[in-house]
Amino acid sequence: MSGIQLLQDILIIILAGYMTIDQNGLVIMSWFPVIVGTIAGIIMGDLTTALTIAGTFQLMMLGVAALGGASAPNYGLATIIGVFIATRTGTGIKSAIAVGLPVGLLAIQLEVVARIIANFLAHKMQSDNNNSQWKKMNLEAWLGPILFSLQTALPAILIVFFGPEVVTFILKVVPTWVTDGLTVAGGMLPVVGIGMLLHYMPVKKFLPYIIVGFVLAAYLNVGVLGIALIGFAGAYWYFFSESKKVSEPVTGATSDDEDDDYDE
Repeated sequence: MSGIQLLQDILIIILAGYMTIDQNGLVIMSWFPVIVGTIAGIIMGDLTTALTIAGTFQLMMLGVAALGGASAPNYGLATIIGVFIATRTGTGIKSAIAVGLPVGLLAIQLEVVARIIANFLAHKMQSDNNNSQWKKMNLEAWLGPILFSLQTALPAILIVFFGPEVVTFILKVVPTWVTDGLTVAGGMLPVVGIGMLLHYMPVKKFLPYIIVGFVLAAYLNVGVLGIALIGFAGAYWYFFSESKKVSEPVTGATSDDEDDDYDE
């Protein structure tokens, strides 16, 4: 292995790890395949191949959305690994997809594990805060970014130093009860995410809209797009109705409850 190749390996691992930190915090470069694929292409010295692979994964990503706490294949990581494999081996886009997608699927399981551990870490920090141990709490806060960066850096390390066969081997040898448990946990996370979202939304104020959405989904089997369009129509009507009220002269005092957009 030449010095250039070793430098490329290190930069690819750093890019994979930083991508997750950027995704959950700074959002400087974005985690979209076209962005990380471009950077990976510059690192590997083959921008044309990288953009072709990135565009392919970007199209795949358009049909998937991780709403609430849902987990979706990590197409950003799949792009980075795909670009690395295709340019290093010269095997093209087919091998990039063949190797990149399993790595993106492996990242789903690691993401669930990272979120579960982060939950315990958050409670530990809360406990330290209650005990006025703020120095210890600040040190523990650094474990969060490190933990989430490892969920993408570890698969990248395995691919870069041990080859794609390692990922396939891991996916095969992991016991079924482990993958089933992670699948169940991954199915619960969207519910937790929606619950947290509703906690901070003015649920009491917009309760009729929530009931209408629930009835459309649960009893009338209306698709997500249909419910989204009905919700947009309701939001459009509400926005212009409230804007019209604001533009009209105030004739009397209003109660504090009418201006409160959040539930207590």
